[in-house]
Amino acid sequence: MGDKKQKEAMIKRAKQVLVVGACVLFVILMILSGMGSGWLNMFTIVKPGDTVIVDYTFYDATGNPLLTTNQQVYVQAASKGKTIVYGRQLSMKAGQNLTRSLYPVNIYSSDSGWTGQFALFSTEYNAIGQMLTGMKTGDQKQIRIPNGSLQQEWPKEQLERKNVTMDELREGDILAMGVSDNPEEMVTNSSSIIYTRLGVITSKTADSVIVDSGFPSVDISITAINPKS
Repeated sequence: MGDKKQKEAMIKRAKQVLVVGACVLFVILMILSGMGSGWLNMFTIVKPGDTVIVDYTFYDATGNPLLTTNQQVYVQAASKGKTIVYGRQLSMKAGQNLTRSLYPVNIYSSDSGWTGQFALFSTEYNAIGQMLTGMKTGDQKQIRIPNGSLQQEWPKEQLERKNVTMDELREGDILAMGVSDNPEEMVTNSSSIIYTRLGVITSKTADSVIVDSGFPSVDISITAINPKS
């Protein structure tokens, strides 16, 4: 084949490659335009002060999930007869600590819908907030909660005042309790806001039980960064 024919064949192949490349690029651009600007969030990295939507699953010291936004985790635990609470996602500022002792999270029940509120302690909320910087949408991370063990003794008399039968309790049972960010007001004022909290019975005697209401670890996943309202 002569030089002229070789050059013509090369030019023809180059044009074919360009046409195919242009078609592929057109298809990609059409897909991205259909996704809107959301695809850009795939490359956005969380910076301090960004608003981040977070999915989570909190675990007790034995590794059982107690509070989650993950429907699959919730269904699996509930199907095994385990106590677990289904909550809403967290919307939080990356790197900013809570200015109060607890943060209320809306929780769901089949009886009353999204009317209940679960108490996250500031140590738990802050542990998540401080680990968000540098993450991207879809990233997952397991976080250890500082001072995750919060053990408290509940005397038999106190349990009975809450209509809890001591004889029916066993080690490993989950005990639902009410907490407030103002414990003194909780005792003296019946109108104070009470939030739900779960604790695990770690030991039992004839006169009392020890309840650990701390969550030592949490799995998180980034759902959105600076979402438009």
